[in-house]
Amino acid sequence: MSDLRIERRLRPILLEALRESRAVALLGARQVGKSTLARSIAAHEHPARFVTLDVEATATAARTDPQGFVAALPGSVVIDEIQRAPNLLLAIKERLDRDPARGQFLLTGSADLLTLPTVADALPGRIDYVQLWPLAQAELHGGDGRFVDALFENDLPQLSDAPIGRGPLAALLATGGFPELLEVRSARGSARFFSSYVASIIGRDLEDVADVHDPGNVERLLYAIAARAGALATFHGLATDLGVDAKTARAHTEILERLFLVRRLQSWHVNVGPRQVKSPKLHVADSGLLAFLRGADEQRIADDPEVAGPLLESFAAMELVRLNDWSQQPAQLFHYRDQKQGEVDVVLERRSGEVAGVEVKAAATVSAADFRGLRNLRDRLGDRFTAGVVLYTGAATLPFGDRLTAVPVSGLWS
Repeated sequence: MSDLRIERRLRPILLEALRESRAVALLGARQVGKSTLARSIAAHEHPARFVTLDVEATATAARTDPQGFVAALPGSVVIDEIQRAPNLLLAIKERLDRDPARGQFLLTGSADLLTLPTVADALPGRIDYVQLWPLAQAELHGGDGRFVDALFENDLPQLSDAPIGRGPLAALLATGGFPELLEVRSARGSARFFSSYVASIIGRDLEDVADVHDPGNVERLLYAIAARAGALATFHGLATDLGVDAKTARAHTEILERLFLVRRLQSWHVNVGPRQVKSPKLHVADSGLLAFLRGADEQRIADDPEVAGPLLESFAAMELVRLNDWSQQPAQLFHYRDQKQGEVDVVLERRSGEVAGVEVKAAATVSAADFRGLRNLRDRLGDRFTAGVVLYTGAATLPFGDRLTAVPVSGLWS
């Protein structure tokens, strides 16, 4: 199976943005399929010339004379890996200011352009940003991808024969969603891919987004974050692990976020309780990468609940991030924990004020105690609370009281 045969759910959203905005930036980590999607769109629905800055000679020309480079581009253009020549964005801004036509540029980037200091203020109101993550399970399995919408409609998947236990999920968690790994690869081959992937990003892409004295510290931080996946992130703790100060740990974490390797979930604390824990959670963006960083293979994930639990939580959180990106009314994603250890792994809040919660358990059974944090949210929020779900590794969807439901993990894509 290859990425070319899988329909990306963001495609219609990207096309809508091209119809409505002068320029669109498609952002995401390396190897998630940005160039493949952009090439396909440029060859079919939105004809455009394709220019990649991954070719060093082209990137050098773009950096040397950005105005001349942009002036020589006729009609609609795709510029791939724009972060390699960020000053191009200022030249693009000048062109967009002169010409209000829609869909002039589709830019792809392996770094978050909004955080690059040279371009942060270059294109407000002139460019739409669309984010592409590794493949979601709904894309891989052909599911409807409506789980986030279903949370707010309280119309959850009703399953009765989902695979039971961690074992059936182990291969899925260990593989992740990078298109390159959808081809047949041995366990050693997958490890080689992830090792090379991390090395190439630290060795090449890092310099596009930050001036870091010791790139090795950024790589070590990625491993440290992976070791703490599913736990609260304390920058003092991460700093201690690395032997640096907390300010450096925080700055390096932001770099990993810019490269789309790490996704931060801030604490949700809007008028729920007086003593809430406000530390964020940090999730590695892909479960296969997380398993590699933690040194866990498929068998270990199946056999060891101490490994499977954090992996499954990060996997589910990032699946919700992906599903939310193409939902009808995207929500903001948070986590919640109070000082009495009441917690919800993912809290979703829409602009309308509606709130839903998701808790993740690696066990094949679920009890009323597993809904404690969700009940707390429901009781405090009243009608604002639409649904609380415990995702677990059992077979069936089960009701657990008013707006509370246990759903097999495969409900995320079934």
